[in-house]
Amino acid sequence: MMSVKPNTLEHMTSNTLRMSTLFLRTLREDPADADVDSAKLLQRAGYIRKAAPGIWTWLPLGLKVLNKIEAIIREEMASIDAQEVHFPALLPREPYEATHRWEEYGDNIFRLKDRHQADYLLAPTHEEMFTLLVKDMYSSYKDLPVTLYQIQTKYRDEFRPRAGLIRGREFVMKDAYSFSIDEEGLKKAYYDERGAYERVFQRLDLKYVPVFAMSGPMGGSASEEFLAPMPIGEDTFALAPSGKAWNVEALHTPELPEIDCSNTPAAEKRATPDAKTIDKMIERGNADKPRDDGREWQASDILKNVVIAVKHAEDADHDEPWREVIVVGVPGDRTVDMKRLEAQFAPAELEEATEEDLKKHPELVPGYIGPMVLGPQAKDAGVEDPIRYFVDAHVVKGSAWFTGADENEVDYYNLVYGRDFQADGTVEAVEVRHGDMSPDGSGPLSFERGVEIGQVFQLGLKYSKALDLKVLDQNGKAVPVWMGCYGIGVSRVLACIAETHHDERGLAWPTVIAPAQVHVVATGKNAEAFEAAEKLVAELEERGLEVIYDDRKKVSPGVKFKDAELIGVPVIAVAGRDTVNNGTIEVRDRNGENNVAVPVAEAADAIADRVKALLA
Repeated sequence: MMSVKPNTLEHMTSNTLRMSTLFLRTLREDPADADVDSAKLLQRAGYIRKAAPGIWTWLPLGLKVLNKIEAIIREEMASIDAQEVHFPALLPREPYEATHRWEEYGDNIFRLKDRHQADYLLAPTHEEMFTLLVKDMYSSYKDLPVTLYQIQTKYRDEFRPRAGLIRGREFVMKDAYSFSIDEEGLKKAYYDERGAYERVFQRLDLKYVPVFAMSGPMGGSASEEFLAPMPIGEDTFALAPSGKAWNVEALHTPELPEIDCSNTPAAEKRATPDAKTIDKMIERGNADKPRDDGREWQASDILKNVVIAVKHAEDADHDEPWREVIVVGVPGDRTVDMKRLEAQFAPAELEEATEEDLKKHPELVPGYIGPMVLGPQAKDAGVEDPIRYFVDAHVVKGSAWFTGADENEVDYYNLVYGRDFQADGTVEAVEVRHGDMSPDGSGPLSFERGVEIGQVFQLGLKYSKALDLKVLDQNGKAVPVWMGCYGIGVSRVLACIAETHHDERGLAWPTVIAPAQVHVVATGKNAEAFEAAEKLVAELEERGLEVIYDDRKKVSPGVKFKDAELIGVPVIAVAGRDTVNNGTIEVRDRNGENNVAVPVAEAADAIADRVKALLA
């Protein structure tokens, strides 16, 4: 058999990556700062390298996988007639000022100045630019509907980047925007895009759950997230027995029935020395005022009033960001969930009030804050500029509470919501618990964690009004355009697939996005094994298969096998001294199953059939 030199031109095709020349270094140990499996394995297997916290360099294998994911996204976008464009990542300040997002994003965006001191940002998202592009080019209802998308690098100044590609400062994202003449057109585009997303994730073999979500700073009337369920996820979502799911930030407490308080005694103030905490209040209540119903006081009987600072951006009434103090009343057995609460005040940010905040409001008595100096009843207590007061959805009309009396070491008993005090509004403020009733009434909720891999928004008219995007309708009247926004975190999706497709030996990519379909390993020192491997590689190329060929001469079989398992190509074919002497090639799946010895002459066809079956 004639020896074929590995570096001859006829074999330097794009379908084969040779380990002897591939820009690759695998690692035997996990990087010290890698905190999740995907970050460990993608670095160890030579797909990415860390450039800085939250910033990654893509290596040849990583780019191959990333490009295949993007190709699937492009195919599904084409299936719904979306058209691809590409915007710059460096953008001027003015469009973002028009929508107030220059301020609303706060510290989450990278801002910079050019040599002329003009303000720019590295784009975290491109709603403004898409809107202005359509405004520049389209003017009539006849031009609509249209959906545009891009796959582009985005930037966010994450305070604490983590989980490798899952929470980075620079990331690849696909974002699409639909433009329709009316709300009906928006909804059609929304569901077309939503369906395309489901097909993308199904093709990628990535489990997902669509969950109802908050629109947040994006605005709009409706939104859903696609979450990939996994323990490392930052998002908690709630599952109802009906199969519906919600991000906890979007979860609404079913309306609770009003309580008949006609027999509840009048509110009573009592001295409660040394009772600044829930536990001390329970102890004091049980000692000084036993309940009429015979049971002991418990945390759920106490109305806890939590002081919150709301950090608003500039608006029509304020020339600069401003701070507002509010108070939220919650049952004493519940903990305030700041993310849930903040979602209802978006785009403002929330934090617990500071001592300085409290000093500006002497009516607030620490440890004894009650509702009677807050909200609608504050002026009756002589407070001229009352703090807004909200109650959690679990505080129902007619409920009686043991709560602060706004005097040091004094509390109220039997203070009834709706009878003795009112609120400025009801909010979703507390953590949701296992067993809480689902919003659709189908039963108690259960909870899982997940990583957000996509989100769809019905933006409505927010951006078209802010940027004056109008077209002439059938009657010649200028009307604002209805918009939708749809995003997939492309690099995050890659990380999630790595997170869910691996074992203790390394990555195990779905065939559709693996950097190659077959990893051919030549082992030993005898030339016949390498010649058989070369011939097999050529035959696989003829069949259109992508191959990684480990043609390294002075590397042990053990190292080669470990690298093959670490890299994670779905089919491994081994040409070794023993197999070739027996006239066979060993073929096995990456997971170690279906290990068979195939005659050399039949190996290429057998491998092609196996790849075809994996792709089916």
